[in-house]
This record gives sequence, structure tokens and C-alpha cells, in this order.
Amino acid sequence: MFSAFKRSIVIHNPSLPPSTKALAMLRAAVSSPYPPGSPSTSPLSFNLELVENAPPTADQIRTILDYLPRGARDVDGPHHIAALISSHPSAPSLPDRPHSPEGLVRLAQKSPLALKWPIVVDWTSGRASAGDSEGVKDILEHLRKKRDGEIKEDEEYKPKGWFS
Repeated sequence: MFSAFKRSIVIHNPSLPPSTKALAMLRAAVSSPYPPGSPSTSPLSFNLELVENAPPTADQIRTILDYLPRGARDVDGPHHIAALISSHPSAPSLPDRPHSPEGLVRLAQKSPLALKWPIVVDWTSGRASAGDSEGVKDILEHLRKKRDGEIKEDEEYKPKGWFS
């Protein structure tokens, strides 16, 4: 039932260079030695699910906001929706911005470039990145540390609530 929480997902807009770059990094990480330039290492092991040109659902947005690094989401509060809104001219000005995940979904459906692309989520480890290739590198490095045993099981993210 919750298989989407077992894989990494890339919400991708192929017309945007940052999105294309992030997707290329993720594909290389699962198909080539990781980190790059270390031929004796194996690729990372994760399921890569690609969603093109479609915004996340409101429920996914709530979870993604929880998974973003603290600095990326502390605009006006711990789970501020502005962390997923781009600076593109099609994005609404501050007073007109959505204040709920449902509002963000409506905005992204009406004006896709108003959303930060790509959104990369590692559901298993509870990590996300929006519009930032450095965040994708952080997710990949976390997966590498897990693979290489640098992260102990009790240091791993444990979801709280009804699906734990």
C-alpha cells in the first residue's frame, strides 16, 4: 500500500537544466561506481522513480516539507510552503503565494515553473531536496555512507506516526 515510501523519487521538469543535472547525477549513481572516480566501489542501490512534469500531491508535499533540510524550510515557520516555490516570474508575489499544500498543487498545475524543480525524495531515509543539486549530492552521500556502513542502523531515520 505504501510502496512509494520505499524508493527514491525524482519529480522532474526536463526543460530545466537543474532538473536534468540532478537526474543525470542520480542515474549515474545507480549505474556506475559511486563516488565517481572510484572504480573499485559499486554503484548505489536504490529504486529511482521518475515523475515528469507533474507536481507532488498535497500529502507528498507535507512529507517533503518535513524531509527538507532545516535551513531550506525555515522561512516563517518549520514547514513553510515557500520552500518549494521558485523565483521564476510566473511565481506569485509574496501576498499571493499559497499557504497550504493544496494551494501549492493548484499553483504548480496552473504554472509549473512556479515550483522548484527538481524535487528529489529519499522516502526511506527521510531526506529531500528541492531545486538544488547540492541537496541531491547530500542525499547521494547519505546513501553512500549507509552502503559503506558509516551510518549505524540506530542513526538511520525512523519515521514516526501511523506508518512506522
